[in-house]
Amino acid sequence: MKSQNEILNFDHIVIGSGLAGLSSALHLGRSGRRVAVVTKRDVDECNSRLAQGGVACVMDALDTFDEHVKDTLVAGAGLCNEENVRAIVEAGPEAVQNIIDLGAQFTTRGDLGFESERDAYDLGREGGHHKRRVLHAGDITGAELERVMVEAVRKLDNITVFEYHTAIDLVMSLRRSTDNPGRCFGVYVLDNNSGKVITMLAPTTVIASGGAGKVYLYTSNPDIACGSGVAMAYRAGAKIANMEFIQFHPTILHHEKIRSFLISEALRGEGAVLKSAENRNSEPVEFMHKYHPMKSLAPRDIVARAIDSEMKRTGAECVYLDIRHIPEDKLRLRFPHIFSKCLEAGINMAKDLIPVVPAAHFICGGIKTSVNGETSIPGLYAVGECACTGLHGANRLASNSLLEAMVVPMFLGRVISKDFDELSKSAPDSSVDLSWKCGNATDSDEQVVIAHNWEEIRSFMWDYVGIYRTNKRLERARNRIELLRKEIDKYYRDYLVTTDLIELRNIATVAELIITCSLLRHESRGAHCNADYPERNPAMDCIDTVIERPL
Repeated sequence: MKSQNEILNFDHIVIGSGLAGLSSALHLGRSGRRVAVVTKRDVDECNSRLAQGGVACVMDALDTFDEHVKDTLVAGAGLCNEENVRAIVEAGPEAVQNIIDLGAQFTTRGDLGFESERDAYDLGREGGHHKRRVLHAGDITGAELERVMVEAVRKLDNITVFEYHTAIDLVMSLRRSTDNPGRCFGVYVLDNNSGKVITMLAPTTVIASGGAGKVYLYTSNPDIACGSGVAMAYRAGAKIANMEFIQFHPTILHHEKIRSFLISEALRGEGAVLKSAENRNSEPVEFMHKYHPMKSLAPRDIVARAIDSEMKRTGAECVYLDIRHIPEDKLRLRFPHIFSKCLEAGINMAKDLIPVVPAAHFICGGIKTSVNGETSIPGLYAVGECACTGLHGANRLASNSLLEAMVVPMFLGRVISKDFDELSKSAPDSSVDLSWKCGNATDSDEQVVIAHNWEEIRSFMWDYVGIYRTNKRLERARNRIELLRKEIDKYYRDYLVTTDLIELRNIATVAELIITCSLLRHESRGAHCNADYPERNPAMDCIDTVIERPL
């Protein structure tokens, strides 16, 4: 039996290099212990870098923690963990100050020409928020935060970043029962360039692998967002929660050549309104008043369904955002990146309507964790979009994700540092395979199979498990994914692993989890809308959909 035996030892392993991953690495690395960061592309290629809106945080004397908590709970549609929501919201100012101290530059009122308020932060408002509380760095907040974190991590010699390395599966001791889930000791990692598999071992492993938008045909996410962390954790026996709640961002630029470009909710916070046209020859008119009292500033799940409904009703390919009432110089100053990208598409935001459509954007569920990032498996932690702390409930409040990505790693760092001496006492037993075994696997000569399976999964997930669902559609999706998963598992056993094969396997696993959770929830709530159960069931308030892999 062939094996590749390179084994690397660390004190901490972090899988993922977005804001949550690098925040975790920094908090853990400040102890001086050895930290490995595993990322499958460049260190800054992640969902975090693409975030346009900002960080929701109480920074104004006219705002309160209670109001931020309330807006989060309302958007979360009765499924949030209120205790965790409050803990994260109240820790927001500390986490924000931490990243400001590292050099993050949020937009101030002075930057926008308001000299009398020069030093005050310009707080934006987005869907679901009743107060202005969104800190932003122009319209490229994620890129600014990612820049700061990359610089901070690179300054610490005890943190090693493994770029172009893809996590395959967790290194686990034997799982003996649901009450004895085994222990995580690290991760098997593919070196994308050499094709070799490395075994990385550590007392603690943190999954911060981001989202899974590429499970769907249309998404705002980059190609790397394949749900790898959730899939690996599920295969290892961790509890997974609320995967039915996939948030579709309402406003992705509709353009034949520019794909997956998100038009920030911050535009609606500054007064942009959604409009639809009855036919090609009619002038688009506002429509959100028919769906929610907050109109174009309603929570994302409501806006996405309203847009989908208008498109189906009129037969149109898109709806429009109208922000033409704001002067061009102000739009260029407030939204420089979006303005530039729209110009590239031949759209002047100050003069033209912006065509938009919904697309898969964010997983509200994930690996079930405490507010400190602890999973159901000892030695394994999860933070960021791949984790389910209960902050987002059934529908994420805008800009709460970057908040969570900074706060939970701060909590995690404290817990692990406090318990590290005890955690480090655990060592792999005889049930743990330390070397990667590839058996009789050979190089694949059928890469086309991977491409075909990938596209088939993404297509039926969009058609059957999208914004609107029915029992029949979900059953069709379940039948298809069961057959495909068996094919993919056989392919995985027969051929040597590649990044494409690893991602296909993870996409299939995550698709199955979304379908399974969707079938288990017999109601419509937040981002999960099933036409066969159109009403929200009050008896299911605060009841998570929790699943784990059978023994």
